Amino acid sequence: MVLGMSLPAFTAVHVLLSLLGIVAGFIVMWGLVRGILLRGWTWLFLLMAIATSVTGFMFPVDAIKPSHVFGVITLVLLALAIHALVVKRLEGRWRTAYVVAAMLTLYLNVVVLIVQMFQKVAPLAELEPTHGQWPLLAAQGAALLLFVMATALGTVRFKPSPMHLA
Repeated sequence: MVLGMSLPAFTAVHVLLSLLGIVAGFIVMWGLVRGILLRGWTWLFLLMAIATSVTGFMFPVDAIKPSHVFGVITLVLLALAIHALVVKRLEGRWRTAYVVAAMLTLYLNVVVLIVQMFQKVAPLAELEPTHGQWPLLAAQGAALLLFVMATALGTVRFKPSPMHLA
């Protein structure tokens, strides 16, 4: 039991938080690429990403796993993004720091989603024995390419005015 919930119930909550964060994150990404700060979506994304990372540490485990490393890195990136957004108000280089930290956070969550899908969604899981790891690597490569392009576009196009930050 975790937080008074059965492990399956807690897992469902963790997955729901993660999926909400990823959907909100893609909407935030779209805004950044268009040069717009979508405040409500941004805060939903940041809060769901924090909740996903924190709940990820609550699963019973015997040793440190790659997911724990991703969780620590994600929390550091989230701290940087929130600091850039709230404290530094996206001034100067903090705008770029925010875009990169936010997009890396979303990317890491998407990487975990892709891996989980290839492990737990039957049609995708069945690809590995017949095609090896290539389908997973292709999906990861496509995600990486998407995020590199979106991050580059976001750093160039995203220039919020002080009015957007109020």
